[in-house]
Formats: sequence, structure tokens, C-alpha cells
Amino acid sequence: MSWSISHSWQAPTFVATSTSVGSDLLVASGLELFLLDESGGVRWKRSMPFKVHAAEHASGQIAILCGHGFHILRASDGSQIGEGRATSGGFSDLMSRPGGGWILACREGRLHLFNQEGRGIKRLESGIVRRLVGWFDREHLMWQDDRGRLRCARLAKDDSQRLLEDRVWSWVSRMVGGKVLLQSADGNLWEGVPHPFGWDGIETIDTRSLEPVAANRAGDGWWVLSVEGKLFSMSGGEDNESVGANLGEFLVGLAADTMATITRSGLVRFWQAPELANLRRAEMQKNLAEAKMSSDWEERKNIFQRARQAEDEGRLSLAVDLYEALGRAEDVNRIVARLRGD
Repeated sequence: MSWSISHSWQAPTFVATSTSVGSDLLVASGLELFLLDESGGVRWKRSMPFKVHAAEHASGQIAILCGHGFHILRASDGSQIGEGRATSGGFSDLMSRPGGGWILACREGRLHLFNQEGRGIKRLESGIVRRLVGWFDREHLMWQDDRGRLRCARLAKDDSQRLLEDRVWSWVSRMVGGKVLLQSADGNLWEGVPHPFGWDGIETIDTRSLEPVAANRAGDGWWVLSVEGKLFSMSGGEDNESVGANLGEFLVGLAADTMATITRSGLVRFWQAPELANLRRAEMQKNLAEAKMSSDWEERKNIFQRARQAEDEGRLSLAVDLYEALGRAEDVNRIVARLRGD
């Protein structure tokens, strides 16, 4: 598969972090945030009081870690939602939660769960988290602990956590499509399909003893950015190390056929693979479907809030109608029993 640099963009100063916002690219440069479109144009920028050292996008929102605080921005214009939250020592990593909300790891060894508006829900004593890896579903979260082992927590009424196994990994990617890329102590790279109690499958896919700093799962498989700033394909395709330049420390997937590499000094390179255009179209259709589901979820949440309000105000017939619209039979039966005086 032939990947090539389509265009570049230079940030004004050093880059602390970067993430995808749909097919756009968020770059934290110095004390400024830039949202770049696919052609490298600046959609918006905003200044922050401290440098942003982590960012994540989900459902039209961008969550950022800035100083010791956690803030949520609107992806459309960069404006802030709410007042933000902070903790002593600050946060080290964050990730969106399926169905809405955010999970954050703090430097004091706890996981903090927030709702979609940035209000705290609960905290879990987790120990120091090296990296948040991914969600199996809305309740089961996997992360890498400070010793390099993989752990899974069940965030429900009674929180619990367990080790997936005793094996130590020197590096682990984020989970994408149910798969993770891992480096073992001997330098080999593995691809695994984890579940909350172990592995559905895991195999060695590269034995070149690369030192990965970032990975992206594109339309033609995994790509790894090494500590030397070289790009390597894990699917047996063409490596892009022949470019002869240090591509940087950040690798961000923007679509099935588009990714970006970014240097600390601020040089952003956009990569494209024209042969993957059909996969990109399929990805766009999937994103549109997910966006519709997200809006439907928001509407359901609004209806539920109206039903709860109607119930609290004693307008029980209206509450029954709203709960019926949501298919919440238990709530309907409960209110009907109240109407009957049971």
C-alpha cells in the first residue's frame, strides 16, 4: 500500500499533544490549541492558561488535560463547557466512555469517572496508571498499570478490578476495533484481542525489536512510529522509513486513508493512501450512523429527564406517556401502581 505526504503545516512552537477530531486534527502548540482541517487550514484556535498535555474527542466534545485541570470544549468552535475540574497532582491520561462520559487517571493512583457534561460520578482506587487502553463495553475498562501489566475494572454498583494476566508489557497501544498492539520485554510486537478475563487471541506480528512511541490502525492495518521517528507497517506493506527525516513523536489516525505525524518542534505532515478511498467512504457512513445514534441518545436522555420531572411534580399521566415512549415498562408499571393507590 502506497502512503505519501500530501501536505504539511508548521505550528508556531513546540507541540505537547495531538488528537483526531473526526477527520480534523487538534494540535496543542505552546499555550494555544489549533483545530486543522484535512487540508491543513485552521478551523479555529484558542489560548489556554497552561499547556494542554492530553486531549480526546467524542460526540462533538473535546476533553483536555491542562495544568492540574480537566476541561471540556465544543469541537465546533473551541468554547469551554462548564467550569472544569481539578485534582491535587493533576491528571495523567483520559479517555471517552462508550455512550457518553469520560474516564481520567490521576497521578495519585485513582480513576475518576465523569459524565458527558464533566460532572464527577465516582472514583476508583486503581494504583498508578501508565496508560488507559480501552473499553470492552460501558462498564469494563482496561488499562496498563505502573508495572506494565494489564488490568480490567468493572465500573458498576460494586466496583471491582482484576489482572488480565501476570505478563509484563513494555508498551501498549490504545484498543482499536477490539484489538491492541503490545511490545513484550524481548522487543517483539504482538497483536491481541483481549476480553475482561484474558485473550480471545494473541500472536507475534513483528520481531524487529522496534521501539514504538505511537501506533495507528489504518485501513491497511497497524502502523508504528518508532522512537527514531520512522514509520513501519505491521501488515507487510511498504515502510516509510525511506523518507529520511525524523517524522516526530506523534502519530494520529484521521481516517482509513489519512494519518498525521507530528514532531515536537511543530512540523505536521499529513499522509494519504489513495487506494484506501473506498474504506474511507465506508468509514464516513459509519460515522454518520454513529452521529445519528448519538443524537438519538441525547433525545432519549432529554425525554427521560422530562419524565422524571413530571413524576416529581405529580403529573403522573404525562410521566407514563414519556416512559412508554422510552420503552421503560418497569417505570410505567411503577407509576400505574401509584395511580391505583397500590
